[in-house]
Amino acid sequence: MTAAARPRVVLVGPPGSGKSTVAHALAGRWQLAERDTDADVEAVAGKPVTDIFVEDGEPRFRELEHEAVRVALAEHDGVLALGGGAVLHPATQEALAAYREQGGVVVFLDVSLRHAAPRVGFNQSRPLLLGNPRAKWQALMTERRPVYEAVATVVVSTDGIPPAVVAERIEAALADLRAGDPAAGAGAATGEDGSGA
Repeated sequence: MTAAARPRVVLVGPPGSGKSTVAHALAGRWQLAERDTDADVEAVAGKPVTDIFVEDGEPRFRELEHEAVRVALAEHDGVLALGGGAVLHPATQEALAAYREQGGVVVFLDVSLRHAAPRVGFNQSRPLLLGNPRAKWQALMTERRPVYEAVATVVVSTDGIPPAVVAERIEAALADLRAGDPAAGAGAATGEDGSGA
């Protein structure tokens, strides 16, 4: 991964955190291309993520997802949004660590169940949330939160905040990082109440 090809920023977070919409807002602000690894996986597999889960199983999807992340980190120089579970793959965690070591910034878009629910809609296109979607989302977030926090350079809450404002907060956090502000790390860019979730 060369600095020239490195993404400007990588967005991670659970379903409903706003990764795609925030990526779009950032890409517009910075006049850069946006990329979503779920879309990359679907393009390679020739079918929707839901069908990959049903027909090929989650392990196959995770393999395709990791390869999509690896390729995007190596060749995309815009805004990159990762699928919600991409960070669970150990090799993806290593790739993100290498990206960060080379100056890359990973932003964890944090969100509460109350704010994620309307965005996700808990519909049938989310295979990991079938059954009792609210309980499954909460369990999924409890499992993944430590990983999101471990891979992140910055944490930004998206609770009740429009994507354009989230994009502004990310931009401000990046400016603080460049300026060497020690408070710019994980947990610095939180919601209005300062809770971060």
